Amino acid sequence: MAVQWSRGGPDLLVAVDRGAGALGAQIQDQLRTAIRDARLGAGERLPSSRRLAELLGVGRGTVVDVYQQLLAEGYLEAAVGSGTRVASIPSSAAATGHDEGVHPVRPGSARPVDFEYGVPDLRTVPLTDWSWAVSKATQTLPTAALGDEDLPGSRHLREVVTAYHRRVRAGCATARDAVVVSGFRQGLTFTLAALARHGLRRIALEDPGPRDHDLIARRAGLEAVPVPVDGSGVDVGRLRESGARVVLLTPAHQCPTGVALSPSRRRDLIAWADEVDGVILEDDYDAEFRYDRQPVGSLQGLSPARVIALGSVSKTLAPAIRLGWVLAPARFVAGIIEEKRLGSRGAPGLDQEALALLMETGRFDRHLRRMREIYRGRRDVLAAEVDRAFGPGRLRGLAAGCHALLQLPDRSSERAVAATAATMGVRVNPLGHYRFAGGGDPEGPRHAPALVLGFGNVDEQQIRSGIGTLARAVERQADEAEDPDATAARPARS
Repeated sequence: MAVQWSRGGPDLLVAVDRGAGALGAQIQDQLRTAIRDARLGAGERLPSSRRLAELLGVGRGTVVDVYQQLLAEGYLEAAVGSGTRVASIPSSAAATGHDEGVHPVRPGSARPVDFEYGVPDLRTVPLTDWSWAVSKATQTLPTAALGDEDLPGSRHLREVVTAYHRRVRAGCATARDAVVVSGFRQGLTFTLAALARHGLRRIALEDPGPRDHDLIARRAGLEAVPVPVDGSGVDVGRLRESGARVVLLTPAHQCPTGVALSPSRRRDLIAWADEVDGVILEDDYDAEFRYDRQPVGSLQGLSPARVIALGSVSKTLAPAIRLGWVLAPARFVAGIIEEKRLGSRGAPGLDQEALALLMETGRFDRHLRRMREIYRGRRDVLAAEVDRAFGPGRLRGLAAGCHALLQLPDRSSERAVAATAATMGVRVNPLGHYRFAGGGDPEGPRHAPALVLGFGNVDEQQIRSGIGTLARAVERQADEAEDPDATAARPARS
C-alpha cells in the first residue's frame, strides 16, 4: 500500500509492502531517507501516529514505535502541543560522501566468578556454523583469492558488512566506504594515523571511557583530552571547550556507565562536528544487544560525512575470530587503506570469506537472536540479585549490552571492595579503572563509587554467587574502614 500526505508543498510518498518484511522497518527506512535527502525539512510536522496508521493501514503501535525510534536517533523531535516534527539536523548529515546508490538491504560458589567487561559467552560461540563457513569458503574461494587480499579487504565481506550495517544499524555506508581490519583496535590505530595525516592532532575521549584509548591515541601522534560523561552521554558543551576536532565515543551503550547518547546530544554532536570541521569516531560495540526496544541506529547513518564507524565481531562472536571493519567518509578511506598497507598484510582471506557466508546465510543473525535472549535472562537475574543484596536502584545501564554499573554505598572505596572481592574469588573492575589515565576533568560530574559488572561470560548460578560475595565484600570493607584494628584479626568469611 502506498499513500501520500500533503505538507503544504510537494506530497511525500510512503509505501508499505506486506510481503517485504517488517512494516515498521519499511516506514523507518523511508522516513530516514526522506529526512536525509531533505524531502522532509527541519520543523516540518508529521501526521499523528493515529492518522499515519490509518493512511497506511497498519496498527497505530507500529507507527508509535517508528516515531520513538527516530526520536531516539535524533531525526525527529516532539513537544507537547506541537506534535512530532523533523529535527534540525546539520547539512552534512544528508551527505553520503559517494555517488554510489545506497539501498537498505535485507559457576557454583567454589568456582571463581569473573565479571570482566567486554567478554561474550565463549561457551556458546557457534563453532559448528563457523566450521561450516570455513569449509564452504575453502570450496568456493577462487584460487586467485588465496594470495594477498585486496587492500581494503574482501569485496564480498565489505558488501555483506555494509548491507548488515544498513539493515540492522540504520547506517548508509556501501562497500566503497569499508576497510576490513583485524579487530577494533587495529582499525582504530589505522584511523587515528590517517586523521593525523589530515592535520587532526587533538582527540577528545569519554571520561570515564574504554581503557587504553588514550594510549593508542598518543602512539598515533595525537593529543588526548578527557571530556566528561553524564546521564545523557558525552557532554558536548565540554567537548566544544576542549579544542579537539576528533572525538571517540560509545554512543549506543556507553562504556562503562551504560548510558545511551540522548537524541539532543546526538544532534548537538553533529552540529559540533560541522562547526569545527571535525570527525566523530563511533565505537559501535554492544549495539545489537538491546532489551527494551529496537537498538538505536548508528550515528553514521545520521551524519555519514562526519562519522567513522568502527565495528568487529569480538563481542558478537568471539575475540579469537579477530575481524572488524571501518566505515569512513570518502576523504579518509584512502588514508586508512594506506596505513593498513604499511602496517599489516591484512586479515586472513579465508576467514573473511567465512564471515561473509555466515552473515549472508542468516546464521549470524540466528546466533545474535539466541544470545540476546541468553543475555536478557542473565541481565534479569543480575538485576534481581542486586536488588536483593543492595536494595533497589543500584544498577544502571541495563537497557542494552552485556555489562552494567553497580553503584556502591556513598562512603565505599570501590578499589578496596574490588580488592576484597578478589580475595573471596570474585573479579570485578572499579569504575575508576576507566578514568582518563592522565587525570580526568576536575570540573566534570562526580561519579559515585561503582563497580563495572560484565555478565556476558558468567552463567546465572555464577551471577547469584558473585553478587552475594560482592555484598559481603562491601560489608567487610565498611567494617574495616570503621575499625581497621578490630577487623585485622577477624577470620575471612567465604
